[in-house]
Amino acid sequence: MNQPDWHHILNVAESATNMVGAQLLKDFGNATAEEKADGSLVTQSDKWADGELRNHLQQALPSHGVLSEEGTHVFPTQDFCWIIDPIDGTTNFTRGVPLWGISLGLLYKGTPVFGHVYIPTLDQRFHGFFMGHSGLEGPRGAFLDGEPIHTSTDAAAGSQFFSLCARSTKVLHKPFPCKIRMLGVATYNLLTVAAGISLGAVEATPKIWDIAAVWAITQAAGAVWTPLEEAAIFPLTVGENYGSRPFPTLVSARAELDSQFRPLVDVIR
Repeated sequence: MNQPDWHHILNVAESATNMVGAQLLKDFGNATAEEKADGSLVTQSDKWADGELRNHLQQALPSHGVLSEEGTHVFPTQDFCWIIDPIDGTTNFTRGVPLWGISLGLLYKGTPVFGHVYIPTLDQRFHGFFMGHSGLEGPRGAFLDGEPIHTSTDAAAGSQFFSLCARSTKVLHKPFPCKIRMLGVATYNLLTVAAGISLGAVEATPKIWDIAAVWAITQAAGAVWTPLEEAAIFPLTVGENYGSRPFPTLVSARAELDSQFRPLVDVIR
């Protein structure tokens, strides 16, 4: 098997998100949003960023396929495929809340092996390599601005964080062992676990472009990823349309926390 040039792949992801992020910072807070069929928002900035990212990736890595939020939702035939979220947190972006990101996940035969997320307003860059059972060889680990990150070793307590999404507030019907935070950005929500900020996070209805990059990064940092449905998320199926399919997910810092949190969040299924 010819192994990918991971250094080149990381450089391509960083250059693409840096370029797009610079323009999005100029648009931030000034974009007019429209409502899509699923109730989420889209702006001209989303559409522009989606096209720029697709073009950049396809020019730099022409053998790779692409699935993106504002483009095609059908999983392609290529062994390597990028999944793009041009602006994760469009509502924050539109309303002037300074927390939103650009997400790129690279899949091999339907399963993520690399993720890169850029948060322009914080000038933070997350990336991670998680080869799993792919048969690929390469670097390992998760990183924030080039420095290794790991999940927390702390026990659940009132001084620790757990992150919810807007559609998972049913969790609060019962007492919860951590302080709750709601950030409005699926990628950053889950990445707080990878960075050791939160002990866990849940997303009730994320789409494939919300989770592809962070699936690799969070697990590379030591997190436990638990789909809240019986079916496994990956590998994706060639030819299937993933435009409307949600992937309810719990991410925990450690296995024992997963066992503690899982009964509390099952209500969102």
